[in-house]
Amino acid sequence: MAAPRLLLLLALALTAACWAGRADGHGVHPLSRIAIHRARVALDASSAVRASPELLGSRGEDTAWVTVDFHVPHASDGDWIGVFSPANFNASTCPGSHGSGPGPVICSAPIKFQFANYSSGYAGSGKGTLKFQLINQRQDFSFGLFTGGLSNPILVAVSNKIAFMNPKAPVYPRLALGKTWNEMTVTWTSGYAMSEAYPFVEWGMKGSRPGRAPAGTVTFGRDSLCGEPASTVGWRDPGFIHTSFLKNLSADKEYYYTIGHVLHNGKVIRGKLNFFTAPPCPGQKSLQRIVIFGDMGKAERDGSNEYQNYQLASLNTTDALIRDLDNTDIMFHIGDISYANGYLSQWDQFTQQVEPITSRVPYMLASGNHERDFPNSGSFFNGTDSGGECGVLAETMYYAPRENKENYWYSTDYGMFRFCVADSEQDWREGTEQYKFIERCLATVDRAKQPWLVFIAHRVLGYSSGFSYGYNGAFAEPMARQSLEKLWRRHRVDVAFYGHVHQYERTCPVYEEKCVKEGTVHVVVGGGGSHLTNFTTEVPPWSVYRDMDYGFGKLTASDEKTLQFEYRRSSDGKVYDSFTMHKNKQDV
Repeated sequence: MAAPRLLLLLALALTAACWAGRADGHGVHPLSRIAIHRARVALDASSAVRASPELLGSRGEDTAWVTVDFHVPHASDGDWIGVFSPANFNASTCPGSHGSGPGPVICSAPIKFQFANYSSGYAGSGKGTLKFQLINQRQDFSFGLFTGGLSNPILVAVSNKIAFMNPKAPVYPRLALGKTWNEMTVTWTSGYAMSEAYPFVEWGMKGSRPGRAPAGTVTFGRDSLCGEPASTVGWRDPGFIHTSFLKNLSADKEYYYTIGHVLHNGKVIRGKLNFFTAPPCPGQKSLQRIVIFGDMGKAERDGSNEYQNYQLASLNTTDALIRDLDNTDIMFHIGDISYANGYLSQWDQFTQQVEPITSRVPYMLASGNHERDFPNSGSFFNGTDSGGECGVLAETMYYAPRENKENYWYSTDYGMFRFCVADSEQDWREGTEQYKFIERCLATVDRAKQPWLVFIAHRVLGYSSGFSYGYNGAFAEPMARQSLEKLWRRHRVDVAFYGHVHQYERTCPVYEEKCVKEGTVHVVVGGGGSHLTNFTTEVPPWSVYRDMDYGFGKLTASDEKTLQFEYRRSSDGKVYDSFTMHKNKQDV
């Protein structure tokens, strides 16, 4: 075993070197470019910043636009405005600080920022106005005006404090399938601890009287995280995450629900009214539409440069998914979810961005390197892509029907489909716990009820001609196919989906690098929103279609005989590639 292990380590090192060698700055979190630990405070009476309105969400809204007016006596190109929350971000808030002695004077990164010269005429006058969109994130806000650029920031003015009317309000519901086909879970975020209020979901079938389901509550502290920046400048209190289980649903029926809390004084705080359709029962022959994509991340609608040149198409993809939501039953976001990379505030912003989706259809996750990987944390890869999150944020913010909370792999059935969702950030090789799970998931499906068998992982464990995979010569994660391809063949996996490489690619039905009639089709759908990556110059014989653009995949089935797949670009929602699978009775 020593030689294969050595080969694996060398191959992994080559892959890491290739990914780390991107010279264009892509993949570096924009907030990490702010050297907040080097910030100095030099408040200047001739500089000022003012935010309005001071009260947000007076009608229950969870987003609001804020106008920020500012001026300095001498403008420069490096001046910038940062949004801080909580509003008090001085040295007294630093861990272990009593407000005196040596150490940094600012210990938390801003939620986002804009350069002052985004305001027309600022360079000449030193006066400007910017618009920021804020979301309800459980705390108040203030705006800091900095000179000195991002590398040597000098705080010269701080704005007034502003806040949402109810910062603790329940927000951003996220649906997910439960552990049985007729169970739906609802997860949301609030500022209410269990000691303050009782969380619940009020729900019922459309046209019926509502009932109440209780919810569990969890949170975590800095000590749950495994490194920087998540445990240092990227830390922000996550509030409380609640999950309720809605059981014994009737297949394909429409349900309504409202998240809420009962305070100890009897007052009831409710979120918005939402609706979902219950999943089909196993084997049910009905129209079933599944959207699959990876690597989307988040972006800002207010023009904040937090994600400029990093996740250009995240909003395009989100908006395209929302436009097609009436024709979608369930979504799989297969890794690299928010790209928070240890800046915890970004998870709130991501949940708000996708809330129009997650409040209506189940939103299922797979674990990616930007959720899990960190040195000496137990991940299979020793990169720093999670920024010290080590899976805590993804596992807490979103529910997944995992067998064991320590492992981010699971199986889930949806009508005629079985999905075996692997965790590519943990060892998948033969003999491991995850390998046994994958084998069990594939082997136990009843193909009379679930004729369509789908394998999912974040990293490419099958086939990809993305440049990084061609560079290492394996056209996949090193030694992945050696471990898993025989399983896919034995159990007749129809389609396998991956992200990680930011592009679209589809193979022929393939086995051992050859197109065969009984092979598995491998599809890379990693163009959800993060920066695009190149293909190899040479097209391998098993590669049928390649597109270096942003988009998502969609499976559609209405019976056990025919499965349709479409690849749609995010820019226009049009179909650019498709294929259809046919099965006869013997196959089923």
